[in-house]
Amino acid sequence: MTSDTLFALVLYSFATSITPGPNNLMLLASGTNFGMKRTLPHVLGIGFGFVVMTILVGLGMGAVELLLPGFSTALRILSLIYLAWLAWRLATSGSLSAIDGEAKPMGFIAASLFQWINPKAWAMALTAMAIYTSPENHTMSVFMVAVIFEAVGLPCMFVWAGFGVALRGFLSVPARLRAFNIVMALILVGSTVPYALG
Repeated sequence: MTSDTLFALVLYSFATSITPGPNNLMLLASGTNFGMKRTLPHVLGIGFGFVVMTILVGLGMGAVELLLPGFSTALRILSLIYLAWLAWRLATSGSLSAIDGEAKPMGFIAASLFQWINPKAWAMALTAMAIYTSPENHTMSVFMVAVIFEAVGLPCMFVWAGFGVALRGFLSVPARLRAFNIVMALILVGSTVPYALG
């Protein structure tokens, strides 16, 4: 991988990792509702799940998504259903104290598995593998792409969770938190439409 390609990959990783999408919006909401400590498994699960997914896509699973239209359609339907369920749970959350006592943030395993039905994650992985891998040293370049995504993406995820934590004081008023959760739920669903229907 040339230095120009590496630089372009870092920029692509940053642009796709810092912009809103299902993962970042859920981290923002989780940081607000649960704090950083309880959101940490969610952050690490996304990082682990996306790296594994990216490697497997680069080593051949992407061909399944590209060659089987039925698989692609099923993935989109599952994504919309699951994200709608997540959005509903978020929209109907109560006060911070109720959330801290009753609800649970997304855990490591759930966040890892979520990447497989996250339409933005699929788009990111497929695009990166198509553009930034090298035919001459394919396997090594696949792992390089995964490492770059992890190195760039993890801090971006902490930024979104941190924004959520910073909002906790303002959103300690139940009416404000309820409005925030409803808005975040609507944005979460809306953020998937271009990927799920595209």
